[in-house]
Amino acid sequence: MNKSINDAGKKARVDTSPKENKGFLPMSKKEMRAQGIDQCDFILVTGDAYVDHPSFGAAIVGRVLQARGFSVGIIAQPNWQENADFNQLGAPRLGFLVTAGNLDSMVNHFTVNKKRRREDVYAPGGQAGLRPDRATIVYCGKIRENFGEIPLIIGGIEASLRRFAHYDYWQEKVRRPILFDSRADLLVYGMGELAMIEIAEGLSAGIPVDQLTHIKGTAVISREAEAGDAVLLPTTEEVMADTQAYARATALIYQSNNAHDPRIYRQPTGNRYLQQNPPQPPLSQAEFDALYDLPFTYRWHPAYDQVGGVPGLEEVKFSITANRGCYGNCTFCALAIHQGKYVQMRSRDSIVREAGRMAKDPDFKGYIHD
Repeated sequence: MNKSINDAGKKARVDTSPKENKGFLPMSKKEMRAQGIDQCDFILVTGDAYVDHPSFGAAIVGRVLQARGFSVGIIAQPNWQENADFNQLGAPRLGFLVTAGNLDSMVNHFTVNKKRRREDVYAPGGQAGLRPDRATIVYCGKIRENFGEIPLIIGGIEASLRRFAHYDYWQEKVRRPILFDSRADLLVYGMGELAMIEIAEGLSAGIPVDQLTHIKGTAVISREAEAGDAVLLPTTEEVMADTQAYARATALIYQSNNAHDPRIYRQPTGNRYLQQNPPQPPLSQAEFDALYDLPFTYRWHPAYDQVGGVPGLEEVKFSITANRGCYGNCTFCALAIHQGKYVQMRSRDSIVREAGRMAKDPDFKGYIHD
């Protein structure tokens, strides 16, 4: 079993070869047929509108998988009160991927004063209310309801930052790790390109999802105590009851965010364990460059044209991501805990190529925002 997993992971690096622009990832059966897809390998369910731009996590994961030869369909902001939207692309061959979107859904919905926001810049026309509270959990519930025990992988900032027992500001209590409430099989934490490639290669090789338990950059639920050099956090129940236990757990969680730490971190929860595997290594500069050479359209999906598009694109349309990661660990910021502490830089040539593409856009006004 371990040999098969390792063999699948040997190719789990970003493909740096040139890419053909194939248009948008499909959002309907009609678009699937137009691209010659009978059944998607993966279906990605997102709480954001579908914007094919690398600042949107669903787009970048979808394009990375497409570059590896997998077909990916998008279900964007499905109606969670009915089943129809979750069935619109049929069942995927390999599994469902779920993200709440670019923001934690509760941050997206509420101000710091717990007042509901009136707009959502990641929704068509800025319309609020097109995603549920705790979207990751709700979407996973609908997928389990409609598709049973199909492989189900969660990721994005909501899942990533809630992977251990965590204080929930909105309920003013400590909630257990999100894998337990979502009933997903795997959680991809941090910037998930490499982990997601390895998962996809493993599933495609026929490895059951419940055997993909030691992929770097993922967390899983385990029923057995880990032998060896695993770090044991205070239990979820201890963290819920004792602020000092919560502080000790938090210190260990920040310590775990180190790509050179080979240890597994485990948090007992009831009669099971939340197991966080070591982080994926930082991207090389060539791999980082390759992400921004993927065939993004840099547009919102045409389905949103009639309502004026997606406001969230405007701020990033003429911005360039030059690096990721931060060693700062500021308490008010998620960068270090989500993107990692190692600053990764794109090459000058890659940045210049992106600037050249922007300059050809008819909406470009001659300056790059940031």
